[in-house]
Amino acid sequence: MQHDILSFAALLLSVVVFVPTVFFAIECLVGSTSRRGAPSRQNRRRPQIAVLVPAHNEELQILDTLRSIQGQMRDGDRLVVVADNCNDLTASLARDAGADVIVRVDPDRRGKGYALDAGVRYLGLLPPDVVVIVDADCWLEPGALDNLADMAMATGRPVQSRYLMVAPPDASINLAVSEFAFLLKNRIRLLGLAKLGLPAQLTGSGMAFPWTVLRDAALANGNLVEDMKLGLDLAQAGHAPLFCDDAAVSSRFPYSKKGLETQSSRWEAGRFSLTAILLSALLDSRTFRNRAYLALVADALIPPLTLLVAFLLLALCPAVLLATAGIAISPLVISAISILVFDIALSMAWWRHGRHTLPLHTLANVPAYVIRKLRLYPRHILEAGEAAWIRTDRNRTR
Repeated sequence: MQHDILSFAALLLSVVVFVPTVFFAIECLVGSTSRRGAPSRQNRRRPQIAVLVPAHNEELQILDTLRSIQGQMRDGDRLVVVADNCNDLTASLARDAGADVIVRVDPDRRGKGYALDAGVRYLGLLPPDVVVIVDADCWLEPGALDNLADMAMATGRPVQSRYLMVAPPDASINLAVSEFAFLLKNRIRLLGLAKLGLPAQLTGSGMAFPWTVLRDAALANGNLVEDMKLGLDLAQAGHAPLFCDDAAVSSRFPYSKKGLETQSSRWEAGRFSLTAILLSALLDSRTFRNRAYLALVADALIPPLTLLVAFLLLALCPAVLLATAGIAISPLVISAISILVFDIALSMAWWRHGRHTLPLHTLANVPAYVIRKLRLYPRHILEAGEAAWIRTDRNRTR
């Protein structure tokens, strides 16, 4: 009887890990084999754009961001900066650069979601065709604004750009691995979803929305992953986002160890905070009638890369013990298949997209990085839950 319970528990664990691993592998493999097509250009009116920049204490980055945006704007476009609970020169610098500036002060309701809500209400006085949201520490690659606006206007759906973070040339192994993980999540997997005809997660910066979609969205919240939550909400309402690989937006990782840990903990805590909502969605029959929403729920339930590795090893250990004791072989078979498909998918993604980001000679350092990252998870989650919007420390001091 005891052996039966142990066998069932190990089997259940291996299956629970197997399901997200398979979804992860499919996204990576399809995203790594898909070919980019040429940007589709049609003879239609260029929509009027409003670029909305939520900012919290970004005096060091804001001017570079605004210049990259203004270089792609056309007559009739607008640039609006929401200086949210700032105590630096963000607002005055943005105003001097020619942007419309909304100064928002509300210490009890802090966060990007609240800033976006204020910006959208301001734009409602003179609505544009398309609203493009760009974080205050990013820059647009050439053609990004036109490609985002054209796709949003043509489809009537939200559009997510290829939003990537890059490490400085002298980056440590930590930043190199983080850059590859970001590439995996924000481009390769989204390419896979797009190739399969499925929607994309909203990943933060470089998001375009038809005005008729954004004006009624529930934005005013302090969720730590407000962008992902917004994408899920819109998909549930029938406005599932699309991925535009031809529009690129970039940002830099923090130089400092403290800045990197703060940024990472905020993202990871936000992902965990959505888990209960996502699991409850799987218990709702309406989720299975909305293919786009179901796809995004399944994608959002895939753990972060280092955590997925930990779950694979966690499922393998009891499976090996039960198999060597002659009690059960099924958990080991499932776990072995999970690890195999994970390794194949990750290797393919690295070979096609990540060799320059994470060179071969650095791979020996990856296991140590994964162990350090896993050890920090509990503290990251606890610390990140204490504030809704904390500016990332980007000083060079390590």
